[in-house]
Amino acid sequence: MIAVEFPLSTAEEAVRVVRALGTHRYVAGRLHLVHAFVFASLGDESGAALEAARAWAEGALADADIDESSKDERLFRRATDAELVAALAAFWVPGAQAHAARERLAAQLARAELPVDDAEPFDDDAEEDIHPLLIDAGWELVPLAELDPVRHRGAIDAFGETILFEAATFEEETSIPPPTYLHELPAMGPAELLRAATDDGAMRAPFTLWVEGNATYHDYVVRGIKRAARLAQ
Repeated sequence: MIAVEFPLSTAEEAVRVVRALGTHRYVAGRLHLVHAFVFASLGDESGAALEAARAWAEGALADADIDESSKDERLFRRATDAELVAALAAFWVPGAQAHAARERLAAQLARAELPVDDAEPFDDDAEEDIHPLLIDAGWELVPLAELDPVRHRGAIDAFGETILFEAATFEEETSIPPPTYLHELPAMGPAELLRAATDDGAMRAPFTLWVEGNATYHDYVVRGIKRAARLAQ
């Protein structure tokens, strides 16, 4: 996979990017796994968008059969785009809600005797060592062969010439296994939720997206995401 860095500096911009990743016309599916600690750390101020997720988290953490310090799959919930965006905003966007969410998460980790080290947020080399993994989120894009000539005209035209798009489609259809086109957020653990954003809303580390698949396709879609998130091109 290739890392694409977004030209952003604030938490609000980062949240806008995540929102844009799930709302463009090239999304075919998504898989967002969010740990119970994340949703359980959000109070009533998080609103109706996270009510169901918070109720699930409280039930999971109260289950005596689940070791909350483990990697038990029952500690994870498939989240919607809206829930993912709302959860990240709750931890990153400055204000009383972020302060409270971080305090609750730190308390959850301490109770489970899970140490919070001083790792830098979004450190690629530390991803495999993240525990607990709190957010693992990504999207799959529509295959080239399934792009609609009207709805997806922009991406098709991005190849410049029809023959180049047809060649890329042919390569996709004849590859074994067929390629997938993925957009994945960095793996997020305690460092990312507790320290990625400062109290005044600045991001402490570059925000990247991991992409896999045809470079021309991804370049076009990513440019659209940047526009939707109101970032400089």
